[in-house]
Amino acid sequence: MARRTPIYDAHVALGARLTEFGGWDMPLSYSGASEEHQAVRERCGLFDVSHMGEVELRGAQAAEVCQRLTANDVGKLRIGDAQYSVLCNEQGGVIDDLVVLRTGAERYVLIVNAANTAIDVAWITEQNRGRAAVVDRSDELALLALQGPESEVALRTLTPAPLTALRPFAAIEATVAGRLAWVSRTGYTGEDGFELLLDADDALPVWDAVLEAVRRRRGLPAGLGARDTLRLEAGLPLHGSDLDAQTTPLEAGLAWVVKLEKGDFVGRAPLVAQAAGGPPRRLVAFELNEPAVPRHGHPIWHAGTAVGTVTSGMRSPTLGTFIGLGYVKSGVSAPATPIAVEIRSRHVPGRIVHRPFYRRVRQEQAR
Repeated sequence: MARRTPIYDAHVALGARLTEFGGWDMPLSYSGASEEHQAVRERCGLFDVSHMGEVELRGAQAAEVCQRLTANDVGKLRIGDAQYSVLCNEQGGVIDDLVVLRTGAERYVLIVNAANTAIDVAWITEQNRGRAAVVDRSDELALLALQGPESEVALRTLTPAPLTALRPFAAIEATVAGRLAWVSRTGYTGEDGFELLLDADDALPVWDAVLEAVRRRRGLPAGLGARDTLRLEAGLPLHGSDLDAQTTPLEAGLAWVVKLEKGDFVGRAPLVAQAAGGPPRRLVAFELNEPAVPRHGHPIWHAGTAVGTVTSGMRSPTLGTFIGLGYVKSGVSAPATPIAVEIRSRHVPGRIVHRPFYRRVRQEQAR
């Protein structure tokens, strides 16, 4: 039986179309994925992402363990800093991508993907070797994501936190609708926004209060359908589709989170070798010249030869074009390279483009 977040009953009351995702019953959409997508791009939307896992590391060696486990440099984090990173296996493959949040002098919370939580906890425990306390807090905590250009204006009415001063990937512990939460300026949509990490028991009243504030800005509750189209337009990879244990972060275009100079970490040696010789394949963004939806697993061709595979694809709600991500041989990975995607035995022409497909226009915060 699929699991349910603390906000499940609210989703049902809102008439959400539910789907199983990563072992959870989650809202796919409420009013419609396209409408919810547009609300986030233009105003704001509220997502329940409480299916994500939270693993806390505590103790005097917690920082050392995090540094050993992840490819990014945890040593740069101050209390209240968040950091995007990856967990790698010994071969340099991505076990999961995650956010590391430092919540205390000797406390770190690793926010991991729902479908990988059990695998991640087992891997972290194995690599930890008793040096820090490893606590799976996934059942104790909930996570809400408020995203879109009107997010700050909406959230201001519910918290005394200095939101305007909160920089990207920074977090502050503050009350939201009277309940204590870690408020971080993070997200997975390509828009400005915030994520609220709080006790599961507080999730429903905070959801209700934030949703009311969102609706005052003409925003909407949003489901996994809009979350996926938003992240793909922003060129953000999804683990299980664009990332996996056989894919290195260098192949995936995530070299910026791999800090080889920081010292040893799991998977470093093969990543050093791959950085020196160059990855044999690369994750690229592409756009088709004709209407057709590229799907995971569709072959990618160049000059009559199969050179790769689609990992994600869709019709972009914002751009109106058909876009995707996929891995191709490094020699044909440059933007403007002509390709074709094989869809139902038809080769649909397209070209490799720069990632992201969509980049938000930074505007002065509304007052």
